[in-house]
Amino acid sequence: MAFRTLDDADLQGRRALVRVDFNVPMQDGRVSDDTRLRAALPTIDKLRKGGAKVVLLAHFDRPKGKRVPEMSLKPVVEPLAKLVGAPVAFADDCVGGDAAKAVAALKDGDVLLLENVRFHAGEEKNDPEFARALAANGDLYVNDAFSAAHRAHASTEGLARLLPAYAGEQMRRELEALDAALGNPQRPVLGIVGGAKVSTKLDLLNNLVGKLDYLAIGGGMANTFRYAQGFEIGGSLCEKEMADTAREIIAKAQAGGCKLILPSDAVVAKDLAPGVPTRTVQLAKDGGVAADEKIFDVGPDTLAELLKAMAECRTLIWNGPLGVFEVQPFDKATVEAARQAASLAKAGKLVAVAGGGDTVAALNAAHAAGDFTFVSTAGGAFLEWMEGKELPGVAALAQK
Repeated sequence: MAFRTLDDADLQGRRALVRVDFNVPMQDGRVSDDTRLRAALPTIDKLRKGGAKVVLLAHFDRPKGKRVPEMSLKPVVEPLAKLVGAPVAFADDCVGGDAAKAVAALKDGDVLLLENVRFHAGEEKNDPEFARALAANGDLYVNDAFSAAHRAHASTEGLARLLPAYAGEQMRRELEALDAALGNPQRPVLGIVGGAKVSTKLDLLNNLVGKLDYLAIGGGMANTFRYAQGFEIGGSLCEKEMADTAREIIAKAQAGGCKLILPSDAVVAKDLAPGVPTRTVQLAKDGGVAADEKIFDVGPDTLAELLKAMAECRTLIWNGPLGVFEVQPFDKATVEAARQAASLAKAGKLVAVAGGGDTVAALNAAHAAGDFTFVSTAGGAFLEWMEGKELPGVAALAQK
């Protein structure tokens, strides 16, 4: 998709309304993780250097259209100012007199954070009148919040219809990485999908089997696929009612030339706890996993098959761990796969893109995230993009 970036914009003296993701973790009224603040810095820096007046729009938590003091964005001001290296002003509202007065006081290169847009019911309703009230304080619109791009809200979609719209630097990086992973990838392409349930990733699996050369399925959902094929899985997590759906996905993969990598062996235990006795078993239709055992990770043979496929591929897209990585030793397959992907990406042999909360946590635990081509923290937006759905906030940026 062709979209305008800040390279295309005349910034000097203009009021730039910038949608950022400042829905940050808070503890005792203070920001406890500034990752999302840091993600906005390249865009803020570029706008300031271009002479723009930077007006930041964001949401925090779910106030449901009402003013909730505990959900104010004011605690973000101090840590953001330290990161920017310049003062950050704050307005007690995102529309109306308070906002207009604060915007009018800005000089070129100044930064202003407006109060939580979700304090107004018109935000999540994408109310045209509220969008116009937001637009009154800007000359151009910049969306730098891919994580909110799957929502058609006033500050993510409505504004882009009213002002010249551009992708911010973080948004540009995200869209370019996603295009490299699924839009126009180097082939062969490998997908890794983990997670507990097939039912939560049906759209994702159905979309991917039509686009990938290899698809490795891990986590609890792999048990459902093996159960559907008649394998013994003992007391493992399994959605037995999804067996027909799993068989349909297997058939669709075969018809489309996508090779499925499903567990041939597994690491099992009777309970999920650190240090419990474990054993590795071959999955079989006539035995393997005992009735009182549960699968908590893929086994070494499955891991070897996955690593071999990874070495043959040019692109990897990853969502979801292979096992219960939070509890050792059931992190082994996820960690080893993550480290090989990181090594191949660092060597320029693989475009490795990953996303989703559990995935990011797993890659960080493996100390591998830093060498991936791109790791998305967008959560729901990343998943919906992998499912092949149009994201309203991205579509609104398309060059007309």
